[in-house]
Amino acid sequence: MEKIIKFSSKTVVLPNEDVDTDQIVPARFLTLPSKEGIGECLFYDWRFNESGEPNKDFVLNKEESQDCSVLVAGNNFGCGSSREHAPWALVDYGFKAIVSTSFADIFKNNSLKNGLIPITVPEEMHKWLIDNPGVDVMIDLEKP
Repeated sequence: MEKIIKFSSKTVVLPNEDVDTDQIVPARFLTLPSKEGIGECLFYDWRFNESGEPNKDFVLNKEESQDCSVLVAGNNFGCGSSREHAPWALVDYGFKAIVSTSFADIFKNNSLKNGLIPITVPEEMHKWLIDNPGVDVMIDLEKP
């Protein structure tokens, strides 16, 4: 696991509230033999249509979202079951940090154990980040 101290990235915004772990990684992908490549399953039912073609309207499929390693998510991100596959998929996809006003406790703990930084921010800052997708942010874990 890569040790993260400091990095910068543009943000990608997924403002949906109460995103549960089954939406992050649908249950049918829980039998994969390893966590490598699981990023392909991230938000699968939102990223792809029924025939497996990319949903051009989904934010992660848009060109401006490529290479973003900070996801700004809606309130109560990672709720639902305790599957560790959710942070695995987010990390494998390329995310290093998730920003929200709140996270489900088990998701937050699983994220920290798997190299994904859950960042809780006040509602005013969260609203600004939601309203300004693609903003450059600096994550610095050494700076108080």
